[in-house]
Amino acid sequence: MINVLFVCLGNICRSPMAEFVFRDMMEKRGAADQFHIASAATSSEELGNPVHYGTTNKLKEFGISTKGKYAVQLKRKDYRDYDYILGMEYRNIRGINRIIGSDPEHKVSRLLDFTGNPRDIADPWYTGNFDRTYDDIVEGCEGFLNYLISQNVVKL
Repeated sequence: MINVLFVCLGNICRSPMAEFVFRDMMEKRGAADQFHIASAATSSEELGNPVHYGTTNKLKEFGISTKGKYAVQLKRKDYRDYDYILGMEYRNIRGINRIIGSDPEHKVSRLLDFTGNPRDIADPWYTGNFDRTYDDIVEGCEGFLNYLISQNVVKL
């Protein structure tokens, strides 16, 4: 089982979008049984809140549901439990490292670091641009999947 945790500031916009996009990609490729996919926040601001309506509406366009997802916070033990901890931006990486302490196994990366154009994914809570966030997340998830295939971690 490959354990993947997507992380953003509040766990209501970007990280749940990545969680559900990546899960949908794996289901469509028949590889969902090889993964445990989840998401979490670095802050406690949105704990217990549902996915932001902008993310929910954007994913509905592609037949992806976020039903049952509520914001949770990253915990130190998540470092032990997950193989990959993928932040959406550099500030998330700093927050992740603050919570986990250190990354001796090099599990922590930005999602778009797996693409040919590494960069931060802007927070649509502030930009209002859920279309751009979705495009960036799809690009990142595809890059991450290609990385896993190239490392013989996942079989498709």
